[in-house]
Amino acid sequence: MGSETVHKLGVIEFTDKNTNPETESWWETCKKVVDALEEYGCFVAVYDKLTHEIHKEAFSSLQQLFDLPTQTKVQNKSSKPLYGYVGQIPFLPLYESMGIDDAHTIQGIQNFSNVMWHNGNPAFDENLVVYTKLAAEVERIAVRMVCESYGVGKHYDSYVESANYLCRVMKYREPKIGENKMAFVTHTDKSFMSTIHQNQVDGLQIKAKDGEWFTVHHLSPSSIIVMAGDAIMAWSNKRIKSPHHRVTMEGNEARYSIAQFSFMEKDMVATPDEFVDQDHPLQYKPFDHLKFLDFFSQEENRRLESAITTYCGVSQ
Repeated sequence: MGSETVHKLGVIEFTDKNTNPETESWWETCKKVVDALEEYGCFVAVYDKLTHEIHKEAFSSLQQLFDLPTQTKVQNKSSKPLYGYVGQIPFLPLYESMGIDDAHTIQGIQNFSNVMWHNGNPAFDENLVVYTKLAAEVERIAVRMVCESYGVGKHYDSYVESANYLCRVMKYREPKIGENKMAFVTHTDKSFMSTIHQNQVDGLQIKAKDGEWFTVHHLSPSSIIVMAGDAIMAWSNKRIKSPHHRVTMEGNEARYSIAQFSFMEKDMVATPDEFVDQDHPLQYKPFDHLKFLDFFSQEENRRLESAITTYCGVSQ
């Protein structure tokens, strides 16, 4: 029998007032964020700075990008594991994506667009970087709230200094008659935190603690899903867990989404001492985030139940 619980992600307003640590509503919002991350590993942030116009221009630019020839898009390459073009996969025919390194900077966006278009694409650069900067702001607010709530606020600045952002722009085309509707397989994110923004086509499904899957419905143009990755699970000594999620497609419209992943590239990911005591023994050894990505990118490790546990878990 299935669960009788009706699962739904929490929707949390991110405004100037409740994201300001000097206000009482800051602590109220902190509690909501941590409660949501502990329960589902993710939540919906409604960010008032993300206007309908910014949303519209970003996805207009994505459609223009994905209309390019495949031979152009596959030129999206990177020396970092899992950062480049992904697509043309026989068992995932609906899915295609590209990665943009250093995505919250205009230089990072330009480096990408100069490969896609011979003379660059200033309009694309401007439309996308406006969004990616906002997504980085939302992610940093969430991380700061987590740090402050758990009493490890002194670690926040070092996280910001170490974090870099990969933006993965994605298209899931509509399934043809008789075609598998699974657009992307069940997985957890390998990032510290992720943010996901989509057009008005649903498809993202989350697995709850009781094993039930539920769809994230009807997101507004100002909504960003904030999701815990494997790295923050290790960092928090499993107080926060990275949720399994997948994408399925219904209907006859393509789904576009922008996922932005934070990776700690300058420092090792290490559990703060404050998270470890007699009742909470250390679960994960310190690890190099990009080396963990390299480990996961190897075919034999893709199907592990928990790649992060295999890679750096502490045997109890």
